[in-house]
Amino acid sequence: MMEDYVLIGTAYDQTIRIYVASSTHLVEKARTIHDTWPTATAALGRFLTVSAMMGLMYKKEEKITLRIKGDGPIGAMLVEANSKGEVRGEIQNPHIYLKYESGPKAGKLNVGQGVGRGFLHVTKDLGMKDYFTSSSELQTGEIGDDFTYYFVISEQTPASVGVGVLVNTDQSVMSSGGYILQVMPNCNETTISHIETLIASLPPISSLIQSGKTPEDIMTLLASGTEQILSKKEISYTCHCSKSGFARSLSALDEQTLHELIHEDGQAEIECHFCKTKYIFSKEELTNIKINRKK
Repeated sequence: MMEDYVLIGTAYDQTIRIYVASSTHLVEKARTIHDTWPTATAALGRFLTVSAMMGLMYKKEEKITLRIKGDGPIGAMLVEANSKGEVRGEIQNPHIYLKYESGPKAGKLNVGQGVGRGFLHVTKDLGMKDYFTSSSELQTGEIGDDFTYYFVISEQTPASVGVGVLVNTDQSVMSSGGYILQVMPNCNETTISHIETLIASLPPISSLIQSGKTPEDIMTLLASGTEQILSKKEISYTCHCSKSGFARSLSALDEQTLHELIHEDGQAEIECHFCKTKYIFSKEELTNIKINRKK
């Protein structure tokens, strides 16, 4: 099975920038952690895949938090991504399984209905005091279209985003991947219309990956053989939560809440939203947290 990575390159005489991701393991890990059902798996998987590629657009310590807030049954989704190719996410309602009942997509997972209408918010932490948030309206809830629109509206970069997740009959992830094409200012109309025709004729990216195509192969397809590969970066579902991190959160609680945890509950159990790891704080540990914060 192919490792998860993103290829970054330019094409068509450096007038187009291309990111191509293979993310099958990453999405399967997220599915296992969050116990997602097929439509939720596809929605969160697509979201994680695009976010992983976007994270690589930033510098060393910079990171981004992305939120999709739709009115569909899936509810809100949140993903954090960094420049090291690490992503982690959470989903409000993981047990969603919706299919298209009729039409050309009959039988396929209906991610658009699962996500619904609403907004995509991207918050950039560039290591400065202030965070920068930009938002755009969800177009279809299918994730790819929503990010295509986001790049044009919020980043003023004409782009095309394709992303897909194929789910097995046993609900595990068969294949997952995505691409982002960004049009540079010096790109001409001929190249743009060529790419539009090309993308329209391309099979879904999850099908390409399932049939054994690597990000290198997909890059060649998207670039019509004109690609120059700049870098290859591993991507993964990684959570850096720790007991000491949650201890800091506990020490920020108000006096009354801490008092209740110590004297009424006798302990605190905290579960990480991103990886579902549980941390137990005993009465003694809670008392120490309370004492230490007074120093």
